[in-house]
Amino acid sequence: MTERADRNIEALRTGHDLLAARVRGFGEADLTRPSGASEWDVSQVLSHLGSGAEIFLAVLDGALSGEGHPGGEFAQTVWARWDAMSPTERAEAFVRSNDVLVTRYEELDAATRKELRIDMGFMPVPVDVATATGLRLSEFTHHTWDIEVAFDPGATLSPEGTDLLIDHAGMLVGFLGKADALGGRQVTLAIRTTAPEREFGLDVRDPVALAERGSDQETRPAVALVESPDRPDGVLTAPGEWWLRLVTGRHAPAHTPDSVALTSDAITLDDLRRVFPGF
Repeated sequence: MTERADRNIEALRTGHDLLAARVRGFGEADLTRPSGASEWDVSQVLSHLGSGAEIFLAVLDGALSGEGHPGGEFAQTVWARWDAMSPTERAEAFVRSNDVLVTRYEELDAATRKELRIDMGFMPVPVDVATATGLRLSEFTHHTWDIEVAFDPGATLSPEGTDLLIDHAGMLVGFLGKADALGGRQVTLAIRTTAPEREFGLDVRDPVALAERGSDQETRPAVALVESPDRPDGVLTAPGEWWLRLVTGRHAPAHTPDSVALTSDAITLDDLRRVFPGF
């Protein structure tokens, strides 16, 4: 777990430095153009990331000091302050606040990265540093895409983020997947990704879950990526980063590469888009 925390923190630093360099060059027109996040402009995505950095930092500090989670009212005050900023103020504040969070993660020694448990406020139990930084990496990676796609319709998730997130997508699949989008149909797909190469199953029923073969050849829910089913109702082949974007609702046809292919008589790509409407 310490190695995973180390890699998450390294990816957060790389991502911050790249995005901060981009943001410093944005003018007013860049900051107010529509982003890949529904109903948000670029500055509002930066506001979400910047305010999130403040909240993640307060949560980390609460764990380090023993004071615990700062509470929901703290988050409300942070969001209200960022909402009141101008687009330029949001951009400048994002660069500062996110750098502070990443620096604080970098300062954690090996023992702390292994032993610290953090109350995130929305998880059933306190989590380790690897899980906490993984949650932040997921948020940062996907919202960075929301900004990049505002300027490049062919934008992709960062390779660093994709490599680290793809093996931990089970929780998102269960949380974001909507089985009722298929009107009662139940489908099992084999998923094959490239960059990185993975093979696993997707069970589209209630709940939607990554799936593996049990001893009776039936599927059962799983949290990590698992073995592909024997007799799937279809096969989805896609870049790993697009698979993650599918799960989080960033899957519009205009942002779907030609390398995405679904072979199935039971379900279409548009059906899958409805199963994962995003947030």
